Order: sequence, then C-alpha cells, then structure tokens
Amino acid sequence: MPIHEYRCQKCGQLFQKLQSVGTGSKTVACPSCGSRRVERQLSVFASPSPSGSPTSSSSGCAPGGG
Repeated sequence: MPIHEYRCQKCGQLFQKLQSVGTGSKTVACPSCGSRRVERQLSVFASPSPSGSPTSSSSGCAPGGG
C-alpha cells in the first residue's frame, strides 16, 4: 500500500496517509482539525542511480551547468 501525502484546505496541515491503490481522498480527514477538505500532494520519490546509491528524482543540476 502506498503512502499518500495530503494538505488540508482548511488549516493547511500537511500529513501522510497509508491507503490502498484506488482509494479516493473523500475518506481522508485531517488529523489536526478533522476537515475532509483535503487535497493529495505530489510526492518526490527516490530512485537508485547506476552506481547503486539512492538519488532524488530531481538531479539538482542547473541547466547547462554540467
């Protein structure tokens, strides 16, 4: 089961929720204020590099700086 990140539209709280695939955000409530007005956030994930050490999904390099 993936962990989804949410932001409460009422109080601004950021939180994570472990949910099965296909479960919508309508069943998610903010742990801080209880509001169900939440929106799923884009998550940054890590992926292995060719050398085997984990790297972020963004390289952090400026364009043309290589």
